[in-house]
Amino acid sequence: MNPYASSGSVATVTASVSGNNNLNGDEGGGAPREDIGGARLSTWEVTRRLLSYVRPHAVSLTVSFISAAISVVLQLYTPILIGRGIDLIIGTGSVDFAALFPLVRELALVVVGAAAFQWLQGYCVNRLCYETVRDMRIQADEKLERLPLSFIDTHPHGDLISRVVNDVDQVGDGMLQGFTQLFTGVITIVGTLLFMLSISVPMAIVVVLVTPLSVLAASLIAKFSNRSFADQQRIQGQLGGYIEEYVGNQRLVEAFAHGSEAQSGFDAINGELYTAGEHAQFLSSLSNPGTRFINNIIYAVVAVIGCAGVITGVPAPLTVGEVQTFLSYANQYTKPFNEVTSVITQIQTAYASARRLFAMLDATEETPDAPDALTLTDPRGEVRLEHVDFSYVKDRKLLQDICIDAHQGIRFALVGPTGCGKTTLINLLLRFYDVDDGTILLDGHDMRGITRASLRRSFGMVLQDTWLFEGTVHDNIAYGRPDATREEVVDAARRAHADAFISQLPQGYDTMIGEDGGSFSTGQKQLLCIARVMLTDPAILLLDEATSSIDTRTELQVQEAFDKLMEGRTSFVVAHRLSTIRNADCILVMRDGKIIERGTHDELLDRGGAYAELYNSQFAEA
Repeated sequence: MNPYASSGSVATVTASVSGNNNLNGDEGGGAPREDIGGARLSTWEVTRRLLSYVRPHAVSLTVSFISAAISVVLQLYTPILIGRGIDLIIGTGSVDFAALFPLVRELALVVVGAAAFQWLQGYCVNRLCYETVRDMRIQADEKLERLPLSFIDTHPHGDLISRVVNDVDQVGDGMLQGFTQLFTGVITIVGTLLFMLSISVPMAIVVVLVTPLSVLAASLIAKFSNRSFADQQRIQGQLGGYIEEYVGNQRLVEAFAHGSEAQSGFDAINGELYTAGEHAQFLSSLSNPGTRFINNIIYAVVAVIGCAGVITGVPAPLTVGEVQTFLSYANQYTKPFNEVTSVITQIQTAYASARRLFAMLDATEETPDAPDALTLTDPRGEVRLEHVDFSYVKDRKLLQDICIDAHQGIRFALVGPTGCGKTTLINLLLRFYDVDDGTILLDGHDMRGITRASLRRSFGMVLQDTWLFEGTVHDNIAYGRPDATREEVVDAARRAHADAFISQLPQGYDTMIGEDGGSFSTGQKQLLCIARVMLTDPAILLLDEATSSIDTRTELQVQEAFDKLMEGRTSFVVAHRLSTIRNADCILVMRDGKIIERGTHDELLDRGGAYAELYNSQFAEA
């Protein structure tokens, strides 16, 4: 059986997927975190890109449009029937019941038909919007998978989550309202205008000339409020990032009695959000009453001119029923403008959210594997670093001229002060970052010419910070090898000395684990992560303070298991405990991004250099 072919990428097997990633946590040289911001896309460009998501659902779009057209035509035909009915009952001393009853039946059928097609349009629009939002969220999630780790490290995690969850929801709400108003509004305006022209051209011209005042008022208010909505979404993303950071580290916040400061920071950002939201809502709220005021003026003007037409025949001869019909049309003609302005808040928020979402979707992705990239199937684990230079920030060097020749089965220990580049070296081995200069070879092949998936399947890694997901104990251990049998999982747990406490759980290996390990102790979570790596049986081991959370007695047992697992495998160990350091075949002492000493434990002690100083200061008591 080839364990490497089925084991998952080490990037997802052992590294934390949320919060602060341990892989860049101790270097002090990581790139500064950034806010992606919102892409400065024009309204037309945003609209074009949104429509590209709608295009695959053309059937729902077409049915919605047809249903809206039929519904609006039936609704516009209703005032004509009502007007005719009015003319049938206002004759002096008589009501034409013979003509009135068929008219009422026709009116009832028209009303029912309009309601049915209006329901069909609403159903199709809802389905269209929800399917579109689903596609957008899937694409956003897939985009996160393709982004390099350097991007995730340098951008607030809460803000990224907000873009995938909150901003996509806002786009969906805006699209739902926008499509509803777009379909019915355009058809209503065109249809009403045609019906009014068929009744009285002068009266229709009056309505058309006065209505633009309503549109002008709404557009001016929208122009001023658009920036406020963009600020509101930006600050909301900042607030999400702040909450995610502090909720994920609540124990440390409480341990350092930093609750009041954390609350103050939250209040400050929340206050900014309140101010931006209040300003945006106030400006947008002026649209609806402003346009309604103008529309009421239009309605009054039409009523006065219509009455004049009935009495004097100027500007056109009209019946009472026709005046009533015209008043209904005047109200329906301005109604779409009212509806658009009433949802302008959601539409503007949707566009602001869409800009933020597209900014993330437009971010530079991880360089794809070359078409001729090599896929490792049976790696030996020989690693060679030739004059490697690397820095997170170009003007601040970190690793300089790193040369390592690791043959199969060699155990390397990386020691040195915090920030010297130990964990960064592991980042480069896993190709989470590419070197600035020099070359890293695996089995004689340049890592940049190997597919990332097969490269990372060659590594097994255990971090100081554990990550367990919500699922059973079995599933957590088998995360790197989902096809592993129960016997293989139990064997890996036994070798990691985790079987004893797992067997005491209520459902054993089928016990559900809560988020981030639930009630398990730090040591127990660490043992499960160690069992996870033992199950994958990798060619190269990367241990970053892997036993730091385990008691001394258990560490001795786990170290025995590691010793057995390391046999014939290349290992890189970042640790400070004496047992790990003493067993290493070669200890690399790092300082300021350089390897300043290398040799065995005894050789370095006899040399009396930096390692001896580090040993005497940190490990003498051990």
